[in-house]
Amino acid sequence: MSTDATQPPARLIVTQPEVIAPPRASARADLIPPPVPHTQRWRDPSGHDMFRSSIAIGASAVALSVMVVSCLLLVSLAASSPHPGVLVPPTAGRVFPSWTFGPTGPLTHWMHASAHTERVLFTVAIAVMLVAYLVVIAAAGRLRPGWVLAAILALHVIFVLAPPFNLTDVFNYLNYGRMEYVYHLNPYTTIPALEPHGDPTFLLSNWHGLLSPYGPLFTVFTIGLAPLGPAASFWAIKILLMLASLGTCLLVYRCAQLLGRNPLAAAVIIGINPIVLVWGLGGDHNDFFMLFFLVLAFWLLLRADAMRVGKRARPPEPHPPGLRSWLRRTWAWLDGMPRPLVDGEPAAWMEIGAGIALVAAFAIKASSAVLIPIVLFGAARRIRVAIGLAIGAVLAAAMTIYAFGVNLPNIGQQDHLVIADGIPNLIGYGLGFGGASQPVRSAGTVLLAGSVVLCSLWVWRTRRWLTACGWATLALLVTLAWTLPWYIAWLLPFAALARSRGLRFAAALIGIYIYLAWMPYSSQILNFLHVNPANTALGQQETTFMNSLLF
Repeated sequence: MSTDATQPPARLIVTQPEVIAPPRASARADLIPPPVPHTQRWRDPSGHDMFRSSIAIGASAVALSVMVVSCLLLVSLAASSPHPGVLVPPTAGRVFPSWTFGPTGPLTHWMHASAHTERVLFTVAIAVMLVAYLVVIAAAGRLRPGWVLAAILALHVIFVLAPPFNLTDVFNYLNYGRMEYVYHLNPYTTIPALEPHGDPTFLLSNWHGLLSPYGPLFTVFTIGLAPLGPAASFWAIKILLMLASLGTCLLVYRCAQLLGRNPLAAAVIIGINPIVLVWGLGGDHNDFFMLFFLVLAFWLLLRADAMRVGKRARPPEPHPPGLRSWLRRTWAWLDGMPRPLVDGEPAAWMEIGAGIALVAAFAIKASSAVLIPIVLFGAARRIRVAIGLAIGAVLAAAMTIYAFGVNLPNIGQQDHLVIADGIPNLIGYGLGFGGASQPVRSAGTVLLAGSVVLCSLWVWRTRRWLTACGWATLALLVTLAWTLPWYIAWLLPFAALARSRGLRFAAALIGIYIYLAWMPYSSQILNFLHVNPANTALGQQETTFMNSLLF
């Protein structure tokens, strides 16, 4: 039956792969749903769950307090004990100078904890914080935002006031920057062992045989800190890392709002993770800068998508068949969005800026490159993101050539390093290869490449790029031979934002593995189980290679 000629045509709505929150009645530009009143946040619609909700709120408040107290205890113990141990890493100078210690040392200076006591306290404290972390996540929807945000800020401030925690990477950062600024030595072509050994950051660093593996944008940043001197640059980078981490939490919070998800739970997942706080923020690692630019790109893309929700599509313009029509259809297919265009198309700078932010993340840490094709294929306007990637690549290349010539970070040599308790090494040991042998590494490379290709093809059709990025990041973590505890921070934004319970479960498993592999008694437990990859011929060869760089 034919339709009535007087009936208006059906409205064409642009489909969206990620569920974006509906716009407010006031049609604000950010399209964020109004906040739920607190009185409705902690009880169910029937009103019969108030007692259970009150218990959950109380347990979460206790859990947050336990996390703050535990972190303060660990930091104070580290600040009151300048000698190397489980909390304070070894250095060439053996003892950290006074300017590296924060004001928390007097809280525990009266404690004379032995090495065994420190190990026990560290192991128990991390376990207790992990349990508290899960409690807070489970009840995040019922908590007052002020409580959680205050706890996130307090935990960040505590670790800013801490001395270098567990590892000395921050001094490697500063030393590479001082090599270029003070001694005019290119860190991409000259190992630190060739600089004057009396430099303060040389005495506090340890990768003296390794050319800089850090991205050019981050290395230029450390060169810019060098004029401040060792002490001031040390505290400056700590404060900036804290701000980058807090900024990432805020961006994740805003992304969750745009997606119509619980923003407080998302902020909790990334903001108070004990592994990230202790090994990441406590160790002052540059991953927080990379994460900030990655999540900034995510927020820009989600904001642009949110502005398209509910927009009426313009009717297609009739075009006679021919080359012009074919070019327009090809352009629409490459660009990714259905045609016709919607009215009120968001400004192009959002998606172009997202592309630039992705390149900035790559220029800080090269591992973020695995996400670029997935985000590009899943973006609503692929051409705009590609333009941003091109602009960022040109700027990054120009900066690198100007600062370091035609030299790149030492990624290849770092890729040969192996963590004895890393997943590829344990798999290779279990399969009888003695560890992460070349066949195991090759299989990991193929698995990672295949994961990126499959995720890219999947998001081309579905545009569920948050979920795809999460699984690709998980593949990266599982296949990396040199995996460190704070690398779990790469996965947390996707666990917080993607609609995938499996991804969150996988993130929890990775967290449990990291705790078991990096707690002080892990080597004794593995020896008891007669599992010791470091004692194989391949393990000893890898240890010798690492020691040739680490002195």
